[in-house]
Amino acid sequence: MGYLNSVLSSSSQVHAEDAPVSGGGLSQNGKFSYGYASSPGKRSSMEDFYETRIDGVEGEIVGLFGVFDGHGGARAAEYVKHNLFSNLIKHPKFISDTKSAIADAYNHTDSEFLKSENSQNRDAGSTASTAILVGDRLLVANVGDSRAVICRGGNVRGFGPDKVCWKPARNRGFEVRGYYSSFCPPNLVSFPWKMIWQSKVPPRVAFFSWSASLAIAVSRDHKPDQTDERQRIEDAGGFVMWAGTWRVGGVLAVSRAFGDRLLKQYVVADPEIQEEKIDNSLEFLILASDGLWDVVTNEEAVAMVQPIDEPEQAAKKLMHEAYQRGSADNITIVVVRFLANQGGSSHGSSV
Repeated sequence: MGYLNSVLSSSSQVHAEDAPVSGGGLSQNGKFSYGYASSPGKRSSMEDFYETRIDGVEGEIVGLFGVFDGHGGARAAEYVKHNLFSNLIKHPKFISDTKSAIADAYNHTDSEFLKSENSQNRDAGSTASTAILVGDRLLVANVGDSRAVICRGGNVRGFGPDKVCWKPARNRGFEVRGYYSSFCPPNLVSFPWKMIWQSKVPPRVAFFSWSASLAIAVSRDHKPDQTDERQRIEDAGGFVMWAGTWRVGGVLAVSRAFGDRLLKQYVVADPEIQEEKIDNSLEFLILASDGLWDVVTNEEAVAMVQPIDEPEQAAKKLMHEAYQRGSADNITIVVVRFLANQGGSSHGSSV
């Protein structure tokens, strides 16, 4: 993904025999389970990689999960898979200042990869969408257009009947069956509820609450036409132009990535980092390459995963759905389910 093929062709070896793979596991403390599924899809070569790792750092059980989508070959994505998390957990501030440790690890891994590329005559690069679980903290870091989405549950409250639909219920008065689209939050996934009003006519006013689940993107796709990304590229002396899609230098369709030596001045590996509190409203996390997100919305992905308890099966469901919908790219998905969360309210922040 990413490169304009007519400008820079892929140098990766063709692996036509590659078959879909999947797997999963459970953390030693029983607080989260995970599953993954990965397939070349309709492509003859595989440039996606993933990493699922549980480690112990300073007495903490730590989960490290990542999806890496290569372009210009598989070299960069494979290098990041094997080195990013090792560099991160060795960082002296991994526990005390996790955000700065993540940023340092991303840039150090990028620098080391570029050094290893001195003998290569073709450029290679990779996205990275990673999730780090430390105690009751979830830190998501991203460069490129792989994406992280979480599902949070909770209570939604509202008035009726002007914002809900009332339907006669036989011998029971009236019951709520839904609500008008204008009242529907855009990222609302499910609302398993109904309310019985014991009356022969619907009430003029009623106040009610119900359980709901929200799909929340916790990363931003880095595209060259985004105002801030385009400004950063142009300030560094680069340019963005249309070549089938918006591309850095007319070549690369993402504005941040590992590698890409020839475009490094403009295509940085500085991650955007989002932190979420792991509490009892946080249900699961999806990390995936754009082979999924090109054809499945955040809300659709969360709705498909929600009824499936086993993360591996959920990841496989998304992979197969993306393929059936005609995804033309490699497809890689990691699903993490939170099983024994601490109570409390969620507080998201971004840097």
